[in-house]
Amino acid sequence: MRKKRVLLLSEGFGTGHTQAAYALAVGLRQLSPRIQTRVIELGTFLNPIIGPLILSAYRKTVSKQPKLVGKMYRSGYHKSLNRMTQFALHRLFYNQVADVVRQLKPDSIVCTHPIPNAVVSRLKRLGLDVPLYTLITDYDAHATWTNPEVNTYLVSTPAVRNKLIARGVPPTSIEVTGIPVHPNFWHPHDRAEILSQFQLKDMPTVLIMGGGWGLLYGEELVEYMAAYADRVQLILCMGNNEKAKEKLLSDPRFQHENVHVLGYTKEISKLMDVSDLLVTKPGGMTCTEGMAKGIPMLFYEPIPGQEEENADYFVTHGFGELMKNNDTIDRWFRLIQEPYAAYRHRDTLLALRNAEYHPAKCSEAVLALME
Repeated sequence: MRKKRVLLLSEGFGTGHTQAAYALAVGLRQLSPRIQTRVIELGTFLNPIIGPLILSAYRKTVSKQPKLVGKMYRSGYHKSLNRMTQFALHRLFYNQVADVVRQLKPDSIVCTHPIPNAVVSRLKRLGLDVPLYTLITDYDAHATWTNPEVNTYLVSTPAVRNKLIARGVPPTSIEVTGIPVHPNFWHPHDRAEILSQFQLKDMPTVLIMGGGWGLLYGEELVEYMAAYADRVQLILCMGNNEKAKEKLLSDPRFQHENVHVLGYTKEISKLMDVSDLLVTKPGGMTCTEGMAKGIPMLFYEPIPGQEEENADYFVTHGFGELMKNNDTIDRWFRLIQEPYAAYRHRDTLLALRNAEYHPAKCSEAVLALME
């Protein structure tokens, strides 16, 4: 019997969209041997020369002018991509999408970024007869995600569902599934094995993440944390940002035996299991992974727009706190040095997670839609 094929389309504007696509793909395959998946970052796949240049320009804008990114997000917040824009995108960058779909013959298409979602929606208007599921990868609902041709929206929270309904999306076309995380985040790993693998000490530990791009905006705050190295173990994950990694490694303040500077790693789920606190930008994917692991989170300098909405959700629901100054760091670093208090707090977060989030729910929902 032929396996059912799921084509997952993303874009590389930030790493979370594609991480969500891969997390869903692996989750589907783990839950069902009858599923075959393919994840494609569409723009780079179709335009291997121009695509990376556009992503590089976007990355520089995010790192150097985050307020501009936020202004652009807000200015188009209530505007979906109109048909003329969709046509222009198709002609300029995505004119081979129909050929890709024809060759791969998917039974379902899942889009984890608004642009592929708009492009596939246009193909459906022109006659493509494949169900389109749109996975919104943040805790907000920007209008660019919405298209009448979407069969089902998969959203993070009831609040996002309500925002879509307010935009005219039929309630029957929305499922609250949570953002999917890789199955590595579904269950805890063996603590002793992780400590041995990464040559870590069994002591209070803080995991500091700059996202896939390794962007640490609050450098002075990170430097302040390094002063705790005698009492608190620090793990800094710099993603693909080799320049930032080398800068930290050459700084005497980060050469302490209890400070570990890492580049890109696929082992974040393990590092979260042995960490007592996560310091991160509030990207939708990283925050969801932290929630899945029940680790308390401190958020620094959210970019105006979706990161602010993400931070607001997790702060409001008790999973994290905005890192405003050194006093916030002092309070949390003292807490994690008290084993009983740290254990009780994490136990509380796991109970909150169990009430609001099930790591496999999104994969289960897509399987049900395909039956």
